[in-house]
Amino acid sequence: MRTAVPPVACVGEPRLTAGFAEFGRLDLRAHELVHGPISPLEPSNLLSLAEGTQLKGKGGAGFPFGKKLRAVLESCERQDLPPVVVVNATEGEPASWKDKVILTRAPHLILDGAALAAFALDAEEIVLCVADDMVGRDSLMEALDERRMPVPTSVVTVPHRFISGEGGALVNGINGLPHIPPGTKKRSSDSGVGGLPTLLSNAETYSQLAIAARLGPYEYAALGTDDEPGTVLLSVTGAAKRHAVIECAAGTPLAEILELCEVPDGPGILTGGYHGKWVTREAAEKAVVSRKGLAAIGGTLGAGIIVPLANDTCPLGEAAQVVRYLSGESAGQCGPCKRGLPDLARAVDLAVSGSAPVEVVRAAAGDVKGRGACSHPDGTSRFALSAMEVFADDLKKHTTGEGCGRRVKGVMGLPGAPDADPQKLVLDWSRCDGHGLCAHVVPDFIRLDQNGYPAFPPTPVPTWLREGAVKAVKVCPELALRLTQA
Repeated sequence: MRTAVPPVACVGEPRLTAGFAEFGRLDLRAHELVHGPISPLEPSNLLSLAEGTQLKGKGGAGFPFGKKLRAVLESCERQDLPPVVVVNATEGEPASWKDKVILTRAPHLILDGAALAAFALDAEEIVLCVADDMVGRDSLMEALDERRMPVPTSVVTVPHRFISGEGGALVNGINGLPHIPPGTKKRSSDSGVGGLPTLLSNAETYSQLAIAARLGPYEYAALGTDDEPGTVLLSVTGAAKRHAVIECAAGTPLAEILELCEVPDGPGILTGGYHGKWVTREAAEKAVVSRKGLAAIGGTLGAGIIVPLANDTCPLGEAAQVVRYLSGESAGQCGPCKRGLPDLARAVDLAVSGSAPVEVVRAAAGDVKGRGACSHPDGTSRFALSAMEVFADDLKKHTTGEGCGRRVKGVMGLPGAPDADPQKLVLDWSRCDGHGLCAHVVPDFIRLDQNGYPAFPPTPVPTWLREGAVKAVKVCPELALRLTQA
């Protein structure tokens, strides 16, 4: 489990990170000294603040916070029920660290934002959700002990998985159900925790709300752009020589961030995280840090994740590892996830190994796009297709069988990557009689070709399919299959 929060830096005026240099972690006294007092707001005033600052969710989707707030207010009035305020501080994506930074160093900002929302909505309770990696939990509990919240407040621990922080999965977990997205899409603003209307947003979003409440819409907009006022938190990892969480005003040139973190030249940069998009280094040099600015170069801001690659690693191999991870992180409850994502992972492996054209990846991505119970299939297909486009030149080298000549270093921040003991399946054709049992045991990796013989990519078996591969070896009646070191 990850425990080391990266260093923090700021380009320009600090807001969320104010006081870090002087105090390290801000206890209540330091928090009030740095940020000053905050006053409760009535519902109409909080709504005006959220809409006036154009505050958007910082968890990845960028949904306007004001719309969420209005939907909850209307739902409460329609149903005559009190709401619940939920703070999503789980940060399940391995490449993201910004919420952990706020949890460990400025927890009172999160609590301020949640308290503002709870007071304005006359909420039943506040639920703070953190991951079971325990990063930031103690800091949050200490902050709660230092102050009085306006309504009963509890901390819920969530499994540290990629999909556990999805809104529906989070509500399910709080309600005592499995921490996976519901089978059908429904709005938490109508029925969420305990069946009550629920305001659910990301930890940074509530922190930004606390900053905006102190500054007001006009002063808040003194930083940033007209479309996206305020600051942004970025998690910069990958091949950067200086991993860091950076606060900067929206509109800051991305080149400044890359220079600050000493990002070397490389074939591409992932923007927005594992559900994001790849861009070339040349395009990144022209971009500004904002949703609109990154979209203009074909990228995405997402949850503020920047993962650059250097020239010493195979970019397609790095991307393939992420697609395998995302396939294994699915809830496995609907077809596009249970069957479609393993197909997509296999297609990417085949393309990277030079065993299949890129059209196989496009077809597999098309089969899952827009068909899942949550956004996981869409995000995974977007990531895979983006990699095929940005690394097209490398893909040509792989297609010829020569490869790019670079090994996969595992710099994407995946849990356990690179595989400490990579293994691949090998088939002894002199023994194989085409019984097909192996394909029935592990269909997500082994398929039967048009002649009924097993076909599988020459790449290492994904760790999440290793157990199935071992079983396939054992059931082969001709002892034609074996696992060897990759």
